Amino acid sequence: MAQLYLIPVTLGESDLQTVIPDNHRNIILSISHFIVENVRTARRFLKKVDKNIDIDSLHFYELNKHTDQNRISSYLQPIKADQAVGIMSEAGCPGVADPGAEVVRIAHQKGIQVVPMVGPSSILLAMMASGMNGQNFAFNGYLPIKKGEKGKQIKLLENRIYSENQSQLFIEAPYRNLQLLDDLLNNCQPHTKLCIACDLTLETEFIKTKSISEWRKSKPAIQKRPAIFILGK
Repeated sequence: MAQLYLIPVTLGESDLQTVIPDNHRNIILSISHFIVENVRTARRFLKKVDKNIDIDSLHFYELNKHTDQNRISSYLQPIKADQAVGIMSEAGCPGVADPGAEVVRIAHQKGIQVVPMVGPSSILLAMMASGMNGQNFAFNGYLPIKKGEKGKQIKLLENRIYSENQSQLFIEAPYRNLQLLDDLLNNCQPHTKLCIACDLTLETEFIKTKSISEWRKSKPAIQKRPAIFILGK
């Protein structure tokens, strides 16, 4: 039986060769059916893999918040005909802070072999570079949008740093980065550490870990840049 491949995508316009192993190219080019978060992004990535690829011969199935959950199982139909299927999110690794987990769950139920492929994960790259506890950490996704609720959540996460020795990771929509940074600076203790990791794997990559009191003296230019935030000690 054919396999379900989890295909990592570059984190922006980084050079493919620097973040994705060469042997992935042949696997990707052997696949005709792709479950994708965004068709346009997926087509652009595949052109990056091989500029001569025949995009119009490929089949794309969208998987995002608008997808009818009852249709997801049908996306795996090509595997019954011994045709491999690949999953791609807009950037990074599918199923990790991005769509894909539901398809993988169904694949396991159907006895389909799932093959995760090596590639860039902003969560792991940021954690590696933070200098914080990588033995015990939690990814929390997006924090609440409402200011009061967000403040409570930040204080809860900060408490876990000290009570459980657990680093806390989260993200924000890039255009709200400075808003989130202000909320962190206003709600966290001065000695708590904050790592900000932006534009990972790109030429403009920025990774710094400082105490909250140090960040209060000088805010970085992170607005509208994809970022991971990590609180630790």
